[in-house]
Formats: sequence, C-alpha cells, structure tokens
Amino acid sequence: KLTTKQPTFRHMLHSSPSPPKLKMTSSTAPALCILLSLIAACPFTAALSHGPTTNNHQLSRRDALIGAASTAVVNVLILSTPTDSAVAAPLEADTVDLAAFNAARSSSSSSAPPRSTPSIMGTTNNKKIRHTINPFFDPAPLLPIRGGKNGKSNVQIPRVGYSLYKTPPEQAARCTSLALRCGIRHFDVGTLYNSNSEVAKPLKLYLDNGFTGLKKGYYKDESEELLEILDATSMASEQHAVQTIGYGSKSISPPIDGSAGRRARREQLFISHKLSNEEQSTDIVTVKRHIKNAIAELGVGYLDLVSIHSPLTNKERRLTTFRALLELRDAGFVRTVGVCNYGIGPLQEIAEMVGGEDHLENFPAINQLELSPFNQHEDVVRYCDGNGIAVGCSAYSKLSGVNGPAEGWAVLADLAKAKGMTKAQLLVRWSLQKGYVCLPRSGSASKVERVAIAENSYGGVNLYLKDDSGGGILPFTLSEEDMKILDGLDVGYKAGKLGRRDGWGDDDVVGPEWDPTDIV
Repeated sequence: KLTTKQPTFRHMLHSSPSPPKLKMTSSTAPALCILLSLIAACPFTAALSHGPTTNNHQLSRRDALIGAASTAVVNVLILSTPTDSAVAAPLEADTVDLAAFNAARSSSSSSAPPRSTPSIMGTTNNKKIRHTINPFFDPAPLLPIRGGKNGKSNVQIPRVGYSLYKTPPEQAARCTSLALRCGIRHFDVGTLYNSNSEVAKPLKLYLDNGFTGLKKGYYKDESEELLEILDATSMASEQHAVQTIGYGSKSISPPIDGSAGRRARREQLFISHKLSNEEQSTDIVTVKRHIKNAIAELGVGYLDLVSIHSPLTNKERRLTTFRALLELRDAGFVRTVGVCNYGIGPLQEIAEMVGGEDHLENFPAINQLELSPFNQHEDVVRYCDGNGIAVGCSAYSKLSGVNGPAEGWAVLADLAKAKGMTKAQLLVRWSLQKGYVCLPRSGSASKVERVAIAENSYGGVNLYLKDDSGGGILPFTLSEEDMKILDGLDVGYKAGKLGRRDGWGDDDVVGPEWDPTDIV
C-alpha cells in the first residue's frame, strides 16, 4: 500500500556522500582494488546484487534532484579511453568543402582519432563481441561495442545520451550546453534534425576552452537554480560511475580548461550522426562526401558513430551506403557504424554482404529502434544480441498521447508515482536495466524541459534517496518485480499508431500497423 506523504528534499539523501578527489597512481591502485573488494563484500552491496525492493513510500526524485543542487560537485569524470584507429587517409577528390573539413580535422590536437583500447566488462582487443545486451539492475555508464579499423577494437558508448530529435534548431545550442553541464557526453544528431550547425557552437566552446568557454557563451544567462541542478546531476553521474568502477568505468581527473585539454575533452565526447534516406546512395564517394560535410559542420574532427537513419530506400542504396561507412571507419574518419529502425530483413542483407557470422566485425555495432515496454521488438532484439549488435532506444513522449496505449500507460504512470520517478525516468531506467543504450530528449523552452534534460541523464536516473520512514538508503533501481510488470505491457505498439516521424515522413506510413522494422 502506498502512502501519499511527500517528503521534502531536506529529508532525503540527495546523493551519496561526496568522495574525495581521485588521483590514480601506481601506489594508490592496489589500495583502490582492496577498497573495492571490501565494498563488494559488505552486506549492503550484497543486498543490492539481488535487486532492490520496491519502496513503500512515494518519493519525489525531482525534489531530490533540486535538493541535491546544494551539494558540492566532485571533480571526477568518466573517460572513455578510446580505441585503436588508423590515421585518416587523404580525402578523395570530391566536392566536399575541403577547407572546412580539414580545419575541423586539424583543430588543435583533437583531429586524430583515439589511439588506445581499454579492456572492460570482459572484452579485449581482437575479441569478437557476440552478446552486447546484458540485462543488469545497475549497469556501468559505458558499453563496449565493436569499432576501430576493420572492427577489431572496442569503442565505449555512454549508455545514456541526449538526442536532438524534434528539438527546434533555435533551441539546439542551448540544449547542448545544458546537457554538457549535467554530465552528458553522448549526443545523437542527424541530418534530418537540421541542427548540426547549432550544436556545433557550444561544442566548439567546450572543446576549445572547457566549461570556461561555455560560462561566457551560455551559462551567464541561466538561473543559478538551474545551474545548481545541472551540477548536482553531473556529480551524481560521476559518483555512481565511481561506484560501478568494478564493472568497467575508469575515473580520472577532468581535463584542464583551455586548449591544453582539448584532446581529452574530445575523447570524452561521443558524437553519433544519422545519415538521412536522401543521403543514401549507390555511389560510395557521394556517401563519404555527406559524412565529411557533417564532420566539418560539427567541427569535431571525426565522428564516433554514423548510422543509416532508416531502411526505407532500396537494397542497393542501403548496402552501398553501409559499405561506404565501413570504409570511412577503416580510414579513421568514423570510429564505428550502425543502423536505425532496421528489422531482421535489412540486417540479414548486411550479414550476407559482409560474409556472414564469420565476419561479425563488419556487422552494425548498434541498431537504434523505437523500443518501449509497449513495443519490445523481441525478434529484432534477439537477432541483434545473437550477432553482437547493441540496441539503442528512446523514451518517446508520444506514448502518452491520445493514441497511446491507455491501459499500459496508466500502469506505467502508477509505477512511476510509486517509485517517485517521472514517467520518462522510468522508461530510461527500464531501458538501462534491459541492457540497452537510451537516448531521451527534451527542449529548452520551459523550466520543466530544461530540468528534464538533467532528470533523464545517467546522473538523473542514479540518485540515491533516504527513505522517509527511516528504512535507510534507496537506490534508483527497478526491482525484478517492477521489470516484470513493465515487460508485461508489450502489445506490439507500432510506429504507425505512435505517430513518430524519425527517419520517415507521413507518405511512408501506410496505416496504424505500419512499422519500419517490417520492411523486407
């Protein structure tokens, strides 16, 4: 039975106690290993390993986030130690804007793709990743997916990012700056979003001068309350990553502000770009030109992930485009390649083209789908997992619309209320614990939207609270029973009903049961 008592944030543990600044040296590493072993052996940790129980008191994690703004930020960041990649080959003689492209590639020391590969979560160099979907109640912030030259290395992708889907271009720069402030380093952009040039503005300031540049360009106009919320969320992300260090995160001091830290800041970013249907082509050079133009427009030197936005073209264009992306990956312009909204049919086309399961290194590294408890695409997810393809998803607001799954949405809303989460946070948390990469979105026009950027980040969905009844600390996780409730809501809710237009237009949708993954 749930009470309606709503504790104030003063009664909550806004986040776990602030750890000291960490400085990793050869002398401190053994001590840290011993400390982690002791933590793993403690009763509280053991209890968490069996999954948390459902809270018996309604809590407001939004209040917790706002309350956490009074806590000091710890200078610890999560660094995705980058992968092996060849130095980029010379550009082909095509019509790309070479001046802009080369300027982006040569800016400071960030133009060269990352160089070394970490060994995390049981993966190493030259080891084929077979299963990438590993459900866990408290996953680490980074997921290794295949990438690098010839797909022989691992690339670490942040499990929770920020998508520019449906963000008005005039809001994109501000949204990006706010996302950076709250600890987000994974940005999902695309040609169809029409905002790359705006996203590039705060990215340039951040890459060139760190947060010092953003303070002058953006944060000076933001309220202190909002900035404190963003900082608290960033701190929660950093602290939780430290707690999951045994699962693959590496904590280090943040790069210094100014040009000297530019390369480290770029290596911490993960820029994922989507190639539109119109940019798919039967000419490899044309495809490469589009990607190089995107690199130049974003000013990031290289792209961490490039995906085909949808399969709604034809087989020849899909396969030629994917072949071009593989060549860009092997040349160092792109760290890894993926697809979006692909069903089993188009995925099998790629498998046949690259030589089948003996060449998993050339399969897509990730397939981003419309995934929710109401449409779990179990057949596609099973195929992806069996072939080493990670799965990404988003929490779409359309689910709560007039055409949404009313009964299932009511169940989800009740569970969110009981857990003290927003409905969007519940969807993000569900996707995390399913083993997926999640890309929520929000605008910046209202305070609620700006706070939602923080709420739905990795730090925002990993807050710890104090149980108002005196029962102790409550982690921000869903229990096994909670997950079963959400998994039981699957009704195969198609994109045609949802009204989503991410990679296609109204003319492509032939009816309520239409879905891009059904394309054969």
